[in-house]
Amino acid sequence: MKIVEKLGLAALHRLDPERAHDLSIRALELGLAPLCGGPVTSDRLRVNLAGMDLPNPIGLAAGYDKNGRVIAPLMRAGFGFVEIGAATPRPQPGNPKPRLFRLSDQNAIINRFGFNNEGAERIGQRLAARPTEIPVGLNLGANKESADRAEDFVRVLQVAGASADFVTVNVSSPNTEKLRDLQGADALAALLARVNGARDALPKRIPVFVKIAPDLTDVEVSQIAAVARDLRLDGIIATNTTLSRQDISGPHAAETGGLSGKPLFGRSTRILALLHRETRGEVPLIGVGGISTVEDIWQKLRAGATAVQIYSAVIYQGLSLVPRLARELDDRLAKERISLPELSGSGARDWV
Repeated sequence: MKIVEKLGLAALHRLDPERAHDLSIRALELGLAPLCGGPVTSDRLRVNLAGMDLPNPIGLAAGYDKNGRVIAPLMRAGFGFVEIGAATPRPQPGNPKPRLFRLSDQNAIINRFGFNNEGAERIGQRLAARPTEIPVGLNLGANKESADRAEDFVRVLQVAGASADFVTVNVSSPNTEKLRDLQGADALAALLARVNGARDALPKRIPVFVKIAPDLTDVEVSQIAAVARDLRLDGIIATNTTLSRQDISGPHAAETGGLSGKPLFGRSTRILALLHRETRGEVPLIGVGGISTVEDIWQKLRAGATAVQIYSAVIYQGLSLVPRLARELDDRLAKERISLPELSGSGARDWV
């Protein structure tokens, strides 16, 4: 980590978390954040995810660049792919502040943003104007007051999806009331059928992923896997934030919202391994939750992931974490004499 990044992180962490988040976005807009210049890649790191060629398997999870304001800088930060959003059909302010809390001693974050964003039309315009060096996806959300959440996902896809390389149906945010109800097998199948129909009407076919919660039962995971197989879903992102506060302590532990960061690692990785087992390895999986080291990435891949996404660790360690993790993964693949496809799923049984 360069001294300028270390000083910048120290300054940001003295501020209110949401103010710090907004300032970090502004710094990227102004070109003030040190970046590595592009994706870290090698023959070992390149991987295909649902038809997309990634220079490396480390992506940025949705939630950081909600409005697509800094897509181009993020594409120069070392990631193999980037996901922005969530976008909703209409702009909305989200939940009242404060709504973002650091649990610094536990490398964790609690948020209850509630899909605050500028709306699909504006975000779609920014997507259309972006560079094309690495895949960029759009997380689809639903407006809080919507009477038809499924229609909201379809609408965002129709408005902005043509400019994305993939889209994610976000049915797992804990901060929009009753949204997680759409993870039930029947509701999810009906929703994804509508979304796939809208996707098929776009000028170019793009992958559709679904992002699920880490708080599902084994039976519910099995049902989601069956839906994914039946619909030939392009991929599943496992997982979103958790409502659990197991082993969490401190002044913000009781705040409502979704918990992300290091405490989520075990819970999310087990869900990932269950999905790998229940989909029989037939559906690409993206592992998310608690990743901060190359060992964490290694275990997500062993549990069944084709690729991974990070977010909370960047808040604590800065964007220089991304190229560092990619190089460390490349070195470990070489040392272990194993390829990414061979590694994926090789240790899933250890987690279930």
